[in-house]
Amino acid sequence: MAAQSMPTRQMLAYGALGFPLAFAALPLYVHVPRLYADSVGLPLALVGGVLLLMRFADALIDPLLGQWSDRLGNRRRLIAFALPLLGLGLAALLAPPAGGGATWLVLTLAITFVGFSLATINYHAWGAELGETRLERVRVTATREMFALGGVVVAAALPSLLSNDVATAMQYLGWVFVPVLTVAAFATFVGAPLTPATTTGKPQQSLTAVFGDRRFRRLLTVLAIGGIAAAIPATLVLFFIADVLRLPEWQGLFLVIYFVCAAAALPGWVALARRHGKARAWAASMVLAIVSFVWAFMLGAGDGLAFAIICAASGAALGAELALPPALLADRLAGDRHAGESMAGTGAYFGVWNFVTKFNLALAAGIALPLVSLAGYKVGAGDTAISGGLLALAAVYALLPAAIKLVSLLLLWRWRDEFEGVRE
Repeated sequence: MAAQSMPTRQMLAYGALGFPLAFAALPLYVHVPRLYADSVGLPLALVGGVLLLMRFADALIDPLLGQWSDRLGNRRRLIAFALPLLGLGLAALLAPPAGGGATWLVLTLAITFVGFSLATINYHAWGAELGETRLERVRVTATREMFALGGVVVAAALPSLLSNDVATAMQYLGWVFVPVLTVAAFATFVGAPLTPATTTGKPQQSLTAVFGDRRFRRLLTVLAIGGIAAAIPATLVLFFIADVLRLPEWQGLFLVIYFVCAAAALPGWVALARRHGKARAWAASMVLAIVSFVWAFMLGAGDGLAFAIICAASGAALGAELALPPALLADRLAGDRHAGESMAGTGAYFGVWNFVTKFNLALAAGIALPLVSLAGYKVGAGDTAISGGLLALAAVYALLPAAIKLVSLLLLWRWRDEFEGVRE
């Protein structure tokens, strides 16, 4: 008997929580450094050191949180426990009191990271446990990422609308986040379907077993290499826009184009995956990303229209990167479920997945920023012609990611049949 398709309203209800989780990620990773350095007055080196240590600890703890979540087993209960930590932690983080300083930064970061990680791991694991077919699983992840991209766009646009003062805008943003999180969580808990029962107290998928899974290791390898390729330009894009294109006033527009096109492309990637398979659709998105970045290297001052097209194309590729790899992981886990095995390891898998995703961001900054600095790039370089430093910036921003992405593409194409190996 064919599995009954999940109603669209239930899929949308599940996806709703993706909006505030992505909303929270933007200020957490983008605005906090400037807030505590400029408005609170902490030394930039101290802020950087605290963020580096806290983010590294956050990434390391994710696999353990995933394994612990599997043992407890109730995804909804764990998310419900995590969301107040996230909401209150982020609101406090974005509204530091006078004299709070580094202590306030460390404590609120710790609370926020624990809440964010615990909620995200179990939310993604919940989604992987929902779909009964390969098509349904990619629709679930695409719906979630569509809401997530909406959250990123809104979080990017709100601060300038709330206040011209950075500290005030961040404080208001934290206040806005709490009711947004509450409404979205209510919609998800009330409307999303229950997951199949998981086995608790039986750590069938220990972290050792997760890393021993060959198909998962290969999928994780492709994700990690491709993720570094995506994180490097994310680290350098504002520098590239300001100093190579010399269009700093267009930064907001370029980012909106990028994320809106990522969301708009999701239905197309789902359709392509349905016809040709997720791995092949993912490979097509990598080709699009590589072509986009090679073109970006050829741009110079004033090439705003061309870069807008590049943002649209690379944003469309991002849509596939967000939706298809988690769906392939869900397919891998569904193989166990259809074979009659426990789904107890889903959280452990997504804990490791989250670790790689977060580590990519830190590694990209560690690669890209020293490279362009050693090559002679200076922030705010005023040369109208492309100097050696600006040429290095363009190369690291565009050509290095294209080369890394090509390696990821070749591995994906080599292992494509193994990734598509689920039979239903």
